[in-house]
Amino acid sequence: MALDDDALSFTNEQGRRARKLFAAVVLAALDDAIKDEKTYGLGKGAEGIARWANSRDGMEVLMNAGIEVNSRTVDGLVAFVKRGVRVSNALSLKDDQDKVAA
Repeated sequence: MALDDDALSFTNEQGRRARKLFAAVVLAALDDAIKDEKTYGLGKGAEGIARWANSRDGMEVLMNAGIEVNSRTVDGLVAFVKRGVRVSNALSLKDDQDKVAA
């Protein structure tokens, strides 16, 4: 049984909204890890994000956000936390760089 165009469109839109929701959870986890890194130091936030990304819940959130779970992904999350720039600030910096480039 094939879905009609309206139903398919609705299903795709729901999928996009769900991925955005899970991506927001990933961003919140990164912000929490950065806060822990700044508060406790000694790699606590970086260790925490790696532990979370390798946990069953973390893997499920990452997959539902459309992010492939592998060692490269985890290394990237850890490196982002170690940089210590909060997600909202990093996005603002990116926007500023894009405006300057244009």
